[in-house]
Amino acid sequence: MPLAPAAPVILGNETGTFPHSVLAERHPAIIRQVRDALPYGPGQHRALDALLAECAEGVIRPLPTDAPDRDRWRDWGLDAHGGRSWFDVPWLWSESYFYRRLLDAVGYFGPGAWQGIDPFRPSKLAELHAEETDEELAALDALQDRPADERARALLHGSLWGNRADLGFRLSTAGAGAQEAVPALVADDSERLWSLLPHSGTGTLCLVADNAGRELIPDLLLIAHLLAEQRIGRAVLHVKPYPYYVSDATTADVVDALRRLVSAPGAAAGYGRRLWSAMADGRLAVRAHPFSCAPLSYDAMPSDLRAEFAGATLTIVKGDLNYRRLVGDRWWPPTTPFQDVTAYFPGPVATLRTLKSDVITGLTAATETALDAAESGRWRTAGTHALVQVSAK
Repeated sequence: MPLAPAAPVILGNETGTFPHSVLAERHPAIIRQVRDALPYGPGQHRALDALLAECAEGVIRPLPTDAPDRDRWRDWGLDAHGGRSWFDVPWLWSESYFYRRLLDAVGYFGPGAWQGIDPFRPSKLAELHAEETDEELAALDALQDRPADERARALLHGSLWGNRADLGFRLSTAGAGAQEAVPALVADDSERLWSLLPHSGTGTLCLVADNAGRELIPDLLLIAHLLAEQRIGRAVLHVKPYPYYVSDATTADVVDALRRLVSAPGAAAGYGRRLWSAMADGRLAVRAHPFSCAPLSYDAMPSDLRAEFAGATLTIVKGDLNYRRLVGDRWWPPTTPFQDVTAYFPGPVATLRTLKSDVITGLTAATETALDAAESGRWRTAGTHALVQVSAK
């Protein structure tokens, strides 16, 4: 468990807060988007309308009695939260359950013709094949003649910034942005991260992925570089077992991203071929553990997942949602030490996160003061700031 005293859990019941806006505005918009994304039938449209009404005015209802994961969700808190308003339970829990119910509404879990059809796939593919993706992949060509350490920094920043990867590839100079009054990186343990990945060629990296498409590609590029430079001997990419949070990566999304790379011109294709080969010989493996979609913090992870992370040289946790699950989705004072709230983690852990929600730890008092003075609270949720944090015993 975390060493820091527990802070209040973030709920969505306070009007005007970011969590409330997600539940009251973003979720209805997602339901409307899903309705239009695929040619669903009348039954699915009725189910989506019912979910929309439930989220806005009703209470949390259970999964169908024949749902394959009904018992698992009961273990994850459905019995405790069922019958309550979506706004009055932990925000992390209500967000996660919303996506599980959305999949049920469109028939993802079957039986039926729509079983296994990702409702978010059209938007994922559109992003993956967008002109911006071409530009980001083309930026790799300019990196090939640069020193290995500079390429490593650029690819790390690409993974950090996700779909702002083009910016990341240009931030390869050590200390980039350090002269800004309010730096884009609010915490930067990059050097400590690299120290945990020496050129031994024997270590295992676990990377807990975040989004698909233009955010997954930089993660794969980083893995390819670490393998090629023998900073690791093997990588395990953890993805979601089913569609989640609109764009979270699944195994199908990994396949789409690899196919996008190998079909691209220039250096990108070389990265893709190396990754394809690494999957074939076992140096790159994909995992889709059920707990990846749990509405819980990682301190509740099951023993098999704990053992896997314990055996890794380093686990990199990507993205905003995974950060919330790593530190606990609570109103921590921003200066709460990151090492304290992740003390439960069974091995060395790093996080690469663009800030898109309120929870934050590990800031210096001076950084917090500067951010609040310059941007009030907007810096927490706008996606304009990021962090690299490391905890290793």
